[in-house]
Amino acid sequence: MKVLLVNHFPLDGSGSGTYTKNIAMSLKNKGHQVSIIMPENTENYCKLDGIDIYPVYFTDKEKIKNSLDFNFPCFTSHPRSNVTFGDLKKEEFEKYIRVFEKKIKDVIEEFKPDIVHVQHVWILGYIVKKVASIYNIPYVITVHGTDIMGYKKWEHYRKYAEEAIEGASHIISISNDNYALINKTFSNNDFKITIIKNGYNPSVFYIQKVNKKMILEKYGIPIDTDNIVVFAGKLAYFKGVDILIKAISHYEQNNNNKTSFIIIGDGELKSELKSMANQMGLKRIYFIGNQTQDTLRLFYNIADVSVVPSRREPFGLVAIEELACGSRVIATNEGGLADIINKTVGTLIEPENELELCFAIEKELTNKDKVDRIKVSEYAIKKYAQDNLIIELIEIYKKYIK
Repeated sequence: MKVLLVNHFPLDGSGSGTYTKNIAMSLKNKGHQVSIIMPENTENYCKLDGIDIYPVYFTDKEKIKNSLDFNFPCFTSHPRSNVTFGDLKKEEFEKYIRVFEKKIKDVIEEFKPDIVHVQHVWILGYIVKKVASIYNIPYVITVHGTDIMGYKKWEHYRKYAEEAIEGASHIISISNDNYALINKTFSNNDFKITIIKNGYNPSVFYIQKVNKKMILEKYGIPIDTDNIVVFAGKLAYFKGVDILIKAISHYEQNNNNKTSFIIIGDGELKSELKSMANQMGLKRIYFIGNQTQDTLRLFYNIADVSVVPSRREPFGLVAIEELACGSRVIATNEGGLADIINKTVGTLIEPENELELCFAIEKELTNKDKVDRIKVSEYAIKKYAQDNLIIELIEIYKKYIK
């Protein structure tokens, strides 16, 4: 089977990018041929062995021949772009449509896919509908949740999302909460929606022995740290990092131990959040920017607990990756996180509650020596290893291939 994957974002720096990368590799491992179309602003992008990637180039710091003269747009922000779809001028949007339409057409003619799998019910789904109908190729869409945020925010884009979902043979929902949201936003599509959880790559996230002192020294974090608390994700409003910072303030007022709070990621609120932490006089909070998956694995392995304080979280793949490395997770009882976290592997709290978050951190750190990290990791492997979940996705593809 030949599968063409299309995403609005690069393969690194976003949940849907990681999702695309994971299913691409898993499909290849099952003997299928895979190609990917995605935006990029660097020629030094993530490559996947045995998979053809067709980037559409945008302009950032790197000068790339024939690139669009603006950065790739996002729903909120991305570690490599703060441009949103709402920022696009009319002529930029027209260029976006024109260039992706040509790329999708060219790749379909060259690769001759049996099916196209689009990430997000958004602009590229609309383009795929136009192009795939010419070649009589079916397409499916995974709704990731941030696309629905965009749908609610920008009314002038709604017609593109509606056309995309109307033409899709099947719709993949990544969580129970996401399923309810799709039905609420796009009526009369329940008959073609299937819930398939996001999977993670066990060859990237796993328990390993690491030199804690060396990692801390490399990133300027004191080696006399008693406890390590990690947040990893986009520094955007819906991720709730401001709530975490307020919780850290309460924690430092009530505890004399040397707990280091490590914030991994980038985004539109980075400067604001750092300023907030400085104004509160927080002593042991460290912003270390966006990191590779290999580096994330090291931090998850030394974390005593990881935190996902999202106001809204359609799925929460980062929580699974943290669990896979043996770190218990404190997460909000929100979106897909409620499906992932239970008492055996972490703590669920209410969103927007800094005191509850602070208490949960204190409780997890008090009990950290009782944690069986191997059992935490085994939970992630059993429920969320991508190669186990890909079978259901393949069966959906097969339903629509002539």
